[in-house]
Amino acid sequence: MDYRQYRRARRLVHECCNYDSGNCIALDNGEACVCVQSISYSLLCRWFRAVVLPLDRELETALFHRLDSKRCSVCGGRFLPGSNRARYCPECAAAMKRRKAAERKRRQRQKCHALWPEKPL
Repeated sequence: MDYRQYRRARRLVHECCNYDSGNCIALDNGEACVCVQSISYSLLCRWFRAVVLPLDRELETALFHRLDSKRCSVCGGRFLPGSNRARYCPECAAAMKRRKAAERKRRQRQKCHALWPEKPL
């Protein structure tokens, strides 16, 4: 994990339900135990990997799915494709679908109106 990824993971540690002011409730057996995820450059906590890390999809993809991931054509972020034809991340895919549909309908209307001798009212 490089430094930027480490910083992103550190921000996510605060989202963990077991995190309590620097201590881990899951590891607590009577005395306070420091959250290992907040002091380490590696992903040691299974709970963090399974539940908290999926909150940041791009970080999860960069850490675990390096060979399977693709870059989005619009925003450049990494994402895990659902098929081999995927070109956009899920956020950009919806916007591109709307944009392409509008462009397709615009061309369709242009063809339709080009056949009329005068412009319709």
